[in-house]
Amino acid sequence: MGKIRRKKPIDFVIIWVDGNDPKWRAVKNQYDPNPEAGEDDQDVRYRDWDNLQYWFRAVEKYTPWVRKIHFVTWGHLPSWLNVNHPKLHIVNHKDYIPEEYLPTFNSHTIEMNLHRIKGLSEQFVYFNDDMFINKPMKPRDFFVHGKPCDTFAMDCIYFGKGSAGPYNGNDMSVINTHFNKKEMLKKNFTKWFRLRYGIKYLYRTMVLMPWDWFPGFYYHHLPNSFLKSTYKKVWEAEPEILDATCRCKIRSATNVNQWLIKYWQLASGNFYPRTLKIGRCYHIKDKNIYPLLDSIRNGTDAMICINDTDKTVNFEEKKQLVIDAFQERLPEKSSFEV
Repeated sequence: MGKIRRKKPIDFVIIWVDGNDPKWRAVKNQYDPNPEAGEDDQDVRYRDWDNLQYWFRAVEKYTPWVRKIHFVTWGHLPSWLNVNHPKLHIVNHKDYIPEEYLPTFNSHTIEMNLHRIKGLSEQFVYFNDDMFINKPMKPRDFFVHGKPCDTFAMDCIYFGKGSAGPYNGNDMSVINTHFNKKEMLKKNFTKWFRLRYGIKYLYRTMVLMPWDWFPGFYYHHLPNSFLKSTYKKVWEAEPEILDATCRCKIRSATNVNQWLIKYWQLASGNFYPRTLKIGRCYHIKDKNIYPLLDSIRNGTDAMICINDTDKTVNFEEKKQLVIDAFQERLPEKSSFEV
């Protein structure tokens, strides 16, 4: 008889901050009373949509196979959270982020040290607290043969006001230092060019092929599949750059971010091709809230991101509409709620 192949476990990691916590704000203001040029300290980085319980309800209903949920927090916790749940691991920043970087209010620091979380599985999916599972999904939607699932498409970097262009550019500087585009193309041609990516994104890649360097990668703003070992490789390759990022208390234009890990996996070919149709990011502005509400109610997308922006108007009204849609779809409490 042949050996039985056991599936490797998959963990979920989610970071959360209660931007309304006066203690958190008091400490934050000690380090950032007057934001310096280049720092990104918008309220949209911290305000709460008050829908976290639906994240847990969706995970329990649609991905019951997840081994562990690592809930990363500054120290505050939702009053309704069942902290004794066997699948739940409460992770304080001080539990895994090196002391010299604390306290931090920089999401890049929080993200770039995730591999240090005690007990984290080699395969894990990273969520911001605005990213949700929206219908039943399987482990192979995230990892296949030990490789993280992702979509490959080259892209140009947008450097508009308030954009993530500076972080993206810094990430690509590292990628082009360590990977030769032509050599990687020879090794990964069949991964770079797949019909499942769609004609639009295949065309982008083809148009940007003549340049000798990677101009950028398309970033799908959804939960990311990561290998803990990739984090370690990047830290070993560029300790000074990552250290400089982690010493910034607030997001800065000089930072790299967790996209660097994603891009490293793409550039190295250490990923399994996946369609972009796996999910959708909804940028909440003025009139586009209704497609999101329809997706929540009907499970149109397997994964969604409810992306708060500085153009989000009537915030309280939109927040209530999203809560009502979630309550209609997921009315029953999960075992993660007291």
